[in-house]
Amino acid sequence: MNRKNIKAGLKLWSVNTDHYLKEACRLYSLGIYDYIELYVVPDTTDTLSAWKKLKIPFIIHNAHFAHGFNLAKRENRARNMEIYEQSRLFADELKAESIIFHGGIDGDVNETAKQLSSFREQRALIENKPFVALPNKMGGNFCRGATVDELKLIMDTASCGLCFDIGHAVCSANSQNIEPYSFLKEIKKLTPRMYHLSDITDMTSPYDAHPHLGTGNLDIRWVMDEIIHEGACVSVETNKDSKEKLDDFEKDICYLKNCQ
Repeated sequence: MNRKNIKAGLKLWSVNTDHYLKEACRLYSLGIYDYIELYVVPDTTDTLSAWKKLKIPFIIHNAHFAHGFNLAKRENRARNMEIYEQSRLFADELKAESIIFHGGIDGDVNETAKQLSSFREQRALIENKPFVALPNKMGGNFCRGATVDELKLIMDTASCGLCFDIGHAVCSANSQNIEPYSFLKEIKKLTPRMYHLSDITDMTSPYDAHPHLGTGNLDIRWVMDEIIHEGACVSVETNKDSKEKLDDFEKDICYLKNCQ
């Protein structure tokens, strides 16, 4: 019995039109998950036709800093708009109910709020971030949208909702010397629209990772009971062990359902 009636999501990228797409269709036909959260890699609109053939609900994830999108920097405005327009096209064509954005790295959170507001995107959700960026990978230091105050500013200015990433929140809490589960409760007060979930190997680390559910130290049952609301969309953002199969994702979904 699915006590909270959550909707489980599979995270894929727009370039995954080979083996993962076929696997996604198979697992959806079996009722394993409820929607695809599709990360739109910039300049891959040629893949849109393949995704449109699927009779599966979608949520869109706009590209982030690793692909040149940084709302926190004024000098990125033109390219940010180009990347957003591609995500908007995917969202329109796939009839997605939400588009998820990252707040950017370094720069100014006021710039983040201003640029996101300029999109006038009613489907926009800001995703909370770790306080510090991954070393040697992101090319920056501090993530925007890591604190409750920054999230409130962005949400109020851009009139957007929140995508609550549980792992990111634990990382941010550790950087701020806040007890992680207390910080999860503080972000919950912002009334999230949906969630990202993975396990956490080190509950004291400021750095993000995506281990499979049940393999780490996050109290996922507590998260399901105390944080995630009835009927919510929950995208499982765990690592994929195979480039062809999604068996590990299927195991994650089974674990998640057993925690409800």
